[in-house]
Amino acid sequence: MANPLLFLQQVRSEVGKVVWPTRREVLLTTIMVFIMAAITSMFFFLVDLTIKFGLTSVLGVLG
Repeated sequence: MANPLLFLQQVRSEVGKVVWPTRREVLLTTIMVFIMAAITSMFFFLVDLTIKFGLTSVLGVLG
């Protein structure tokens, strides 16, 4: 069985090696995520609108 104290020491050692992002990096990546989400949502909105228009046209001709 592993020693819990040794485990906690190793965890603390590994956490000390983590390079945390700066506040500026977090802010920039958050902004980029929102921009990409907006661009993606607009793209899929336009695709949906095009498909809806196409299907309405086809069904209007056939029916």
